[in-house]
Amino acid sequence: MSVVRPFRGLRPSRNFAEKIASPPYDVLDSREARDLVKDNPLSFLRVVKPEVDLAPEVDLYSDQVYRQGARNLRRLMEDGLMAQDGNPCFYFYRQIMGSHSQIGLVASVSAEDYDNDVIKKHEFTRKEKEEDRIRHIEIQNAQCGPVFLTYPDLNGLDVIQQAVCAGEPEYDFTADDGIRHTFWVISDLETSGRISDLFKSDVPFLYVADGHHRSASGAIIARRRKEANPGHTGNEEYNYFLAVIFPKSQMKILAYNRVVKDLKGRTTRQLIQEISKKFSIEKTDKKEPSKNQEFSMYSGGDWYTIKPFAGTFSGNDPVKSLDASILQENLLNPVLGVDNPRTATNIKFVGGIRGTAELEKLVDSGNYSVAFSMYPTSVDQLIAVADSGNVMPPKSTWFEPKLRSGLVVHAL
Repeated sequence: MSVVRPFRGLRPSRNFAEKIASPPYDVLDSREARDLVKDNPLSFLRVVKPEVDLAPEVDLYSDQVYRQGARNLRRLMEDGLMAQDGNPCFYFYRQIMGSHSQIGLVASVSAEDYDNDVIKKHEFTRKEKEEDRIRHIEIQNAQCGPVFLTYPDLNGLDVIQQAVCAGEPEYDFTADDGIRHTFWVISDLETSGRISDLFKSDVPFLYVADGHHRSASGAIIARRRKEANPGHTGNEEYNYFLAVIFPKSQMKILAYNRVVKDLKGRTTRQLIQEISKKFSIEKTDKKEPSKNQEFSMYSGGDWYTIKPFAGTFSGNDPVKSLDASILQENLLNPVLGVDNPRTATNIKFVGGIRGTAELEKLVDSGNYSVAFSMYPTSVDQLIAVADSGNVMPPKSTWFEPKLRSGLVVHAL
């Protein structure tokens, strides 16, 4: 069963939360981050992407960058803009994007659960990205970016959440991107105990939705510090990492679309002839698929609906039945030469939040030749892959809204 516990969150004072809270480190490049912080000296991007305060030519993975982030975090504390709660707390964090609302429990979760697959994964991690997060956490001695977890809905927790969120929030603001962020503090020991007990008794597994490198780095740090501490008890903060845990019914997954640079010497008509061996093709005005196992393709100024023929994929396999797998194995690889989507240079992945207009723009620019609009992966599909012990193809899920960084930090 899942170990979920409260912690002494390091948080902004109420008057400065909106100024401090920032997008996560991995959704912006350095240039975009510099633009965002230029008029905001308090932005938490200065902690999670500290290169914004250094010369552009500085190596992003140099010690200078990590030390700058630690200085910026320390400065927020020394200036009284962020302070640590006196007692361990849980927190509820609500995000509203358009008509969609989701409320997650902010908690510390067990690194041992991660190692034992009580916290299940659906992606491979890359060592260089793990090491980046490890150095960030070690030098700051804090986890500044939460892992995005999900779990099957839990009625008992829903009741607690409704009661807590009926009260006055600690923070409530709408960010520049139009997403509203509301945050409640749960300092009551009895309520915290009930929440921990519910997860321990009724939630056999948690699932990483987003943040595989953050969770992996948290688990690695826990193992390293355990080995280095002869007095290890298991209760140290390094045994846990920061997470926001959402019930699966509230999760919103958007499509993760694809654009490919060239048609390997073919015209659009020749491409259609080639892929018609495995797909039905219909010219249409529809720019997005309406269901699984259906794709919208844009090339030569026109949109097409394409559907794989029966027998071209395994419908019973949780990985091979995913749309990303079907497209990769039947079209992207054999026809367009995208042999390994993790490393191929002739493909670009476009988050569904950018819409199909972005796909048209990329193809019409001449820099890309064909785009594929995907149907979103479901949370049930994600869970099925994780339960099977397998991993999804790269870029199978795009989660929105993104968790804000800086609303709460897990100090180690």
